[in-house]
Amino acid sequence: MYKISTRGQYALLIMEDLAENEHGVFIPLRLLSHRRNLSVKYLEQILSKLVAANLVEGTRGSNGGYRLTKKPEEYTIGEILRVMEGNLSPKAESDGNAIGSPGTEEFWGKFESTINAYVDSVTLSEIAKKTKADVGFEYCI
Repeated sequence: MYKISTRGQYALLIMEDLAENEHGVFIPLRLLSHRRNLSVKYLEQILSKLVAANLVEGTRGSNGGYRLTKKPEEYTIGEILRVMEGNLSPKAESDGNAIGSPGTEEFWGKFESTINAYVDSVTLSEIAKKTKADVGFEYCI
C-alpha cells in the first residue's frame, strides 16, 4: 500500500503554517523550523520543491522568508501532495509484468479515483481552519 512520506506530511504542515499568515508577510525560515521542530536543512529541501512548483515564494534578506503565492482556499491537498510525492496511485508500479486481472484492475482504478477525488476536494484553507478551531482543545498536564 502506498504511504505518504514524512516529507509530504511536513509539506502539508508548512503550507498550513503559511496559510495561517493572513497578512501575506514573509515568514522567516528559522521561525518555520522552530514552529515545526524541523532542521533548517530539511525544511529547505521541502520548501525548494514547493517554490519550484510555484506554491510558495521565498525571499532573502532581513525581511526574508516564505509565503503562499495564492489564497489558501485556492490550494488543494492533492496539489500539494503531488508536488512532494508524485502520482498518488495506491498500486505499486509493475516492472512490465502484468499484475492482476480485469476485475482487480477495475478495483484499483476506482480506488485511485476515490483517493484523488478526496485529496482534490479538500483545500488548504479547510485544514488551517480546522486546526485553528481545535487548538483550544489541547492541553498538557
